[in-house]
Amino acid sequence: MGVTIINSISVVIGGLIGLILKSRVSSSFKSVVMTSAGIVTLILAIDMTRGDASVIALLFSLIIGGFIGYALKIEDRIIGLGTHFSKNKDDLNFGIGFLNAAILFCSGAMSIVGSIQAGTGGDVSLILIKSIMDGFMAIVFASAYGSGVLLSAVVVFVYQGFFVLFGAIISPLLGEEGIAYIATAGGYLLIMIALNLLEVKKVKTANFLPALVLAPIFGYFVSFLPI
Repeated sequence: MGVTIINSISVVIGGLIGLILKSRVSSSFKSVVMTSAGIVTLILAIDMTRGDASVIALLFSLIIGGFIGYALKIEDRIIGLGTHFSKNKDDLNFGIGFLNAAILFCSGAMSIVGSIQAGTGGDVSLILIKSIMDGFMAIVFASAYGSGVLLSAVVVFVYQGFFVLFGAIISPLLGEEGIAYIATAGGYLLIMIALNLLEVKKVKTANFLPALVLAPIFGYFVSFLPI
């Protein structure tokens, strides 16, 4: 669990640096920060979506997952939870920053694979690399959204800690293909976040979180189709 703590601390440190920079940068530069965050997130997302995952499986995962998410109002509930910890209960940026940062830091294959490697074989190299990347992205996101990004460190700790502790059981069930499907679906969620940051289209990204669970399931069944 030690490496998971390191990853969480890197998010906190990066977030604190981002808050310091935000307080010293005039509001006229806010659009520059948001655009930069959007572009970087989009590049990361595109890289994650490159692979052999079935487009059909991913399409059904996003559609059905989206229906489930909107029915359960997942995004509204998560933002409400995040905002609950804010001093200003009307500060939506706190909840949105918490939500977007949590999805960014937990949606990639590095989160799952790195945690499983750390838990089963003691190889912490992948998570350490991820920790550095997360720290820099926390700077950018905290500069754009504020202190809500710091709260995402708790999600990183719980999410990756789960895979560290139970990786030996989960890894055989998911397999490399299942992990790839989760990562690819996560890439599509990051594209949604990028669209929000770039103000291209407002998407309630968290409502599509069920797609992360559905993607490897649909991927498994699509593998039997003659296509």
